[in-house]
Amino acid sequence: MRPYRSDFLVFGSPLILEEDILEVVDTLRSGWIGSGPKVLRFEELFRQFIGTRYAVAVNSCTAALSLALEIVGIQPGDEVITTALTFPATVNVIEHHGAYPVFADVDRATATISPDEIEKRIGPRTKAIIPVHLAGYPCEMDTIMKIARAHGLFVIEDAAHALEAKYRGHRTGTLGDFGAFSFYPTKSLTTGEGGMLVTNQEAWADKARIMRLHGISSDAWARYSEAGFSHYETILPGYKYNMTDLQAALGIHQLDRLEHNHRHRETLWELYNAGLSGIPGLTLPSQHLEEGTVHARHLYTIYVDPEEAGITRDELMVRLKEMRVGTGVHYTAVHLHKYYREKYGYKRGDLPNTEWISDRTLSLPLAAKMTTSDAEYVIEAVRYALSQT
Repeated sequence: MRPYRSDFLVFGSPLILEEDILEVVDTLRSGWIGSGPKVLRFEELFRQFIGTRYAVAVNSCTAALSLALEIVGIQPGDEVITTALTFPATVNVIEHHGAYPVFADVDRATATISPDEIEKRIGPRTKAIIPVHLAGYPCEMDTIMKIARAHGLFVIEDAAHALEAKYRGHRTGTLGDFGAFSFYPTKSLTTGEGGMLVTNQEAWADKARIMRLHGISSDAWARYSEAGFSHYETILPGYKYNMTDLQAALGIHQLDRLEHNHRHRETLWELYNAGLSGIPGLTLPSQHLEEGTVHARHLYTIYVDPEEAGITRDELMVRLKEMRVGTGVHYTAVHLHKYYREKYGYKRGDLPNTEWISDRTLSLPLAAKMTTSDAEYVIEAVRYALSQT
């Protein structure tokens, strides 16, 4: 019998509790809703959680990546190595700086960028590497950092999916020169929109703070708070990348719940593993983790083999939607997107592992808001959809 539920299971629906709402209301009543004391508080709490010396709140992970590229001096004509198995923002920021995105293939088991493939693509114009901790699985950072240091390259970690992840005992985002985090609605901590740039270099953090708000010498909180008005001047031609107190307020209390929510997603993950194992044509996420390495459990991605399963990934998505289950694709390989195909001449066959995953990957719902009953329904729906081929 076909499974049925009355409500649609939204993919990545955030868990917002009363304490989060009250903190936002407090901000509204305070009369200060722009960048101010709540942003400063959120930055400090995040810095303590992640373990870096500095944390700079911005309006998106994209902004964090862009600032990092700006700070390390990426210029037109430079090359930046990254993965095509990511959201286009990772690559777009390279393009925005006039640099060339150079794609390295991924490891098929982990879907993260291959250090061997990185090394093959290093040339005289290479200036930086952006590894992406996809779905919460940490990249092989020791090898990547060794390669980067040997060639004098900067490393900017895209940790949008990896807030709770650790690599050999160290939190992702803290292993390179910079770490960039996302607080988009589907992330394990959300501020609606928002991001954080972290680093251990004081000069870089100082420049990021100036560049995130027009490049001026003091922000509005410093100019208009009870401390009194102060003049400012433009030091650098900056951006409008700042986070607001409204956004920061939404995230402050979620930091306290991160580890609890991570454990809950671990429970859902294990339910999926048990309920979906042994299905022909379905490959489950890699279970291998080195000692001291922690998966953030951000996305539960399955691979659908159309020949063995008798159904394509997209057909499975449609069937699950009909049974009121939302899913996602992470991701359609960026090098096959129209802009990058036409500008750089990328084509199928350039990145075999990336393309294999891109054609088959499907992310099932996995969020702190979900119940075990929700996960059991998803399992039932997947099994039913595949049984109808």
